Amino acid sequence: MNKNFTFNVSIERFAFHTGRSLSAFKRDFRAIFNDTPNHWLVKKRLQEAYFLIDKKNPKSSDIYLELGFETLSHFSYAFKKEFGQTPTELADPKAKTAANIR
Repeated sequence: MNKNFTFNVSIERFAFHTGRSLSAFKRDFRAIFNDTPNHWLVKKRLQEAYFLIDKKNPKSSDIYLELGFETLSHFSYAFKKEFGQTPTELADPKAKTAANIR
């Protein structure tokens, strides 16, 4: 999963590729990572997004699909929930100041 977290693949497909049933995959995953596969995937994708935006400064609309998110709005919502700021605010600190003034 570390190599393929950016692909928009269902948990069922990940389980299939590991040769386990869905319930066995989820149980084993939780035992190893102490998290659910879905939650782990979203966190991993968001961490990669944070790194990319912070270091390379791409637009959210350019990377959300590459990271496995289906919609830009879900990506932005999840990003803000995880990091307390939108991707735009991370990329442009002035945007955060302007948002706080409103």
